[in-house]
Amino acid sequence: MTVARSAGYVPRTQSRWAGLVPNLIFYPIELLGGMTQLGGRVLASAVMRPVGYWRAVRDEMYFVLKTSWFPIVAAVFTFGIMVGIVGLNFTRPLGAGNRYGQYFFIVNIREFTPWINSMVVAGVIGAAICSDLGARKIREELDALQVLGTDPVRELVLPRIVSITLLTPMLMVVSVIIGMVCALISSVSYGGVPANEYLTLVYSNLTVVELVGAWLKSIMIGLVIGVVCAYKGLHCSGGAIGVGRAVNQAVVLSFVLVFLIDGVFNMIMLGLFPQLQILR
Repeated sequence: MTVARSAGYVPRTQSRWAGLVPNLIFYPIELLGGMTQLGGRVLASAVMRPVGYWRAVRDEMYFVLKTSWFPIVAAVFTFGIMVGIVGLNFTRPLGAGNRYGQYFFIVNIREFTPWINSMVVAGVIGAAICSDLGARKIREELDALQVLGTDPVRELVLPRIVSITLLTPMLMVVSVIIGMVCALISSVSYGGVPANEYLTLVYSNLTVVELVGAWLKSIMIGLVIGVVCAYKGLHCSGGAIGVGRAVNQAVVLSFVLVFLIDGVFNMIMLGLFPQLQILR
């Protein structure tokens, strides 16, 4: 016990109240607190010292684009065609096939695109971040950096979180465009809807509030995915098996938080801007 204290490590059981809380309740609180602290530390470092890490951010953004552009394009294209055909099967019997454009646009920009983007970003980029940091933790590279006087969060975590936060809304814009093109193809070829009618309804529902809301939500999703995956990578243990377990937990937790963010953000947007509930 004396060695543990001299090394700066304080076991959780030394806290009086923590030992009385069941692990089922304590662990989520501990996890949320740790991720919040990491996110705050990254944001404070990025704002207070906004120099010295942008070259690493550029390299990470290039890696993100290289590894995620094809999965996102393939997922959005296939899902867009499929959802377009399924949606037309509901609107055509009602004689409202020409109104399909406005419905698909709202679903696409509020639910479909953020969901597809987050799944690909978390499954591809988040998993890579978690595995890389976890492998460095297992090999004790992070401890070596601290001994050399280098902050691992500043050097390794900050560029990854900044890059994924910046690129997620950019990928969202591309996904929205691809989704609308897929809906146009399915509407014209399968639904027999003239292209001008489809585009007219899309542009009539394309508002600044809708676009800004989707953009802000994508920024939040990218930030949360980056923080969650980085945190799980920094705190993994147990060798290669522990790294794999940490990656699995990070991706699953990212999915859950993305769904929560999406639902809460949409409710806030509809409450602040009731006009978004009106179809034009």
